[in-house]
Amino acid sequence: MKRILLLALCVAAFSQAFAQADGDDGRYYYLDNGRVRIGVDLGGGGSVFYFAESATGRNLLNHADKGRYVQQSYYGAEDGSMWADKPWCWNPVQGGGYRHAPATILSSSLKRRSLHIATRPKHWASSEDITDAVMEETITLKGRVARIHYRFAYDGEVSHPVKPQELPAVFVDYALPNLVFYDGDSPWTNDRLTSVVPGWPNEPRRAEECWAAYVDDSGWGIGVWFPGTVELTTYRFEGPSGPQGSGCSYFAPVRHFAITPGFVYEYDVYLMIGHVDEIREEVYRLHRKE
Repeated sequence: MKRILLLALCVAAFSQAFAQADGDDGRYYYLDNGRVRIGVDLGGGGSVFYFAESATGRNLLNHADKGRYVQQSYYGAEDGSMWADKPWCWNPVQGGGYRHAPATILSSSLKRRSLHIATRPKHWASSEDITDAVMEETITLKGRVARIHYRFAYDGEVSHPVKPQELPAVFVDYALPNLVFYDGDSPWTNDRLTSVVPGWPNEPRRAEECWAAYVDDSGWGIGVWFPGTVELTTYRFEGPSGPQGSGCSYFAPVRHFAITPGFVYEYDVYLMIGHVDEIREEVYRLHRKE
């Protein structure tokens, strides 16, 4: 009986956090606590490309190219760069450039209970290394929630103008069409939620409880809490669904600020899976603990 009890305790402890390297040459890192599983792509700057319930393994994110992850992305001065035939600006992206060049991993640490990545970002349009910037992320799991702590440091000499910044960019499977959020006048009161299917191109929204979810018609899907930010930009790009389908559902929490010499910015986001009522309940619980 003692041996059985000890084995059960060991299994329970192990299920609290499981770290794994997988894929070609350990390209993918995963954390799994028995409830949710999150993965990063070292071939995409360590960006988050995978988030699923442990029991099903269904990935709810889209990662069709280097811009389509849950990842950091910032904007600055016009610099003469071109995204295909479109004039672009200074744009460090964690995943890489639009021509599929991956950002450079500076360091990575995969532990039983956490995952840390430091990345030299790429310029989205030019695919050049942005040598005067470093992006970092630290991921931990607790229950059905994945917490991601982001850090961006810039030591360049250019003072960039104020721009809307994606904090972070979130790309979700096209099979989850309904964007759910709260945009009323009585946040944190369980007031009625708003549900829309975004169009194309970008559409502005306000999420007064600082969270949003993409869900299917039953109300099940993925939610993200982004404390302190209420402005959103959203769209749906039509195409086949699936983690690598050309279609996607997108949103980004947005703040407006300038990136100047010595700039450092840090923030947290929280990912979760479930019915929209469960997602809201979890967000409220986290909000009460702030």
